[in-house]
Amino acid sequence: MRLKQRATTDPPQADLMPMIDMTFLLIAFFMVLLNFTEAEQDERINLPRSQLAKPIEDRVETPITLQVTADGTILYGGRPYTLEAARKQLLNEAQYLRAIGDSPAEATVIVRADADVAFGRVQELMEVCQDNDFEQFRLRAESDTR
Repeated sequence: MRLKQRATTDPPQADLMPMIDMTFLLIAFFMVLLNFTEAEQDERINLPRSQLAKPIEDRVETPITLQVTADGTILYGGRPYTLEAARKQLLNEAQYLRAIGDSPAEATVIVRADADVAFGRVQELMEVCQDNDFEQFRLRAESDTR
């Protein structure tokens, strides 16, 4: 009895192009995401040290990060502002929150001030925030483990 030989066919191959495309999209997404977080933590800011400072425990729902450099310049979104320019920017932010149905009182203002800046400057910035109905604040400091 003679057996018939089957025609040889190439083994099936998976199309990897969609997976490669998705990988590059994810890489691009995380690169953009990293750029936004870097704007919220400027390297010019040397945070004060405190024994009472502790790690962040919960995630803030609507964070607004304001930074104050040693010379008193206010950084918001990576851009420098004077106190009056920051007042206008915070007014715009409060109006935007109201327009999307949120309340500025529910947003959390994160203040990262340099260790060498006068606290009066930070207090003025917080008063400007309160004038625009922002009520929740978090001050950042580095943990002093001594």
